[in-house]
Amino acid sequence: MLSLTFADKTSIELDTAQLTGRNSAHYRQRVEKFLERQMFMHHIGFTLDVIEEGRTEGFLDLQEIHQQQKGFAHGGLIATLADITAGFAAYTVVPEDQHVMTAEIKVSYLNPGIGDKLHAVGWVLKPGRKIVFCESEVYAIKGDQRKIIAKATTSMAVISAEDVKKGNNATAGE
Repeated sequence: MLSLTFADKTSIELDTAQLTGRNSAHYRQRVEKFLERQMFMHHIGFTLDVIEEGRTEGFLDLQEIHQQQKGFAHGGLIATLADITAGFAAYTVVPEDQHVMTAEIKVSYLNPGIGDKLHAVGWVLKPGRKIVFCESEVYAIKGDQRKIIAKATTSMAVISAEDVKKGNNATAGE
């Protein structure tokens, strides 16, 4: 469902599945196909639990391997979770024959990552034909407390299946 509120304070609810002919199961199935090949994501133990049009979120159980020297969640790990959630949120809004890859990411670290779990949420701000603008937030969860630890803005480049093939066939110096 999509809620729209107008300047006169009236609002309407739209069923995006009716508008696009797609439902949340469609997005989940499409994304899960590519998650199988996300080896680094599997390596760190991150999973996407929510996959909707223009939005994804997931959780990671924090372990010692995820920590930097002072015991906080490593900044690279936090940036990775922000990138994954924003990237897959972007992927849900491009045509079926296209993909996305990170063209730019800026991560602001707001608090140390201390807790039992990390929760990352990514969403699309503005879809485009060539660039999808996204944001993501990463939270640390300790017990019943949840605290934002990072905010990211990203630009996701839209690429075709042909672009992917060309990239896989590229050689040094080309």
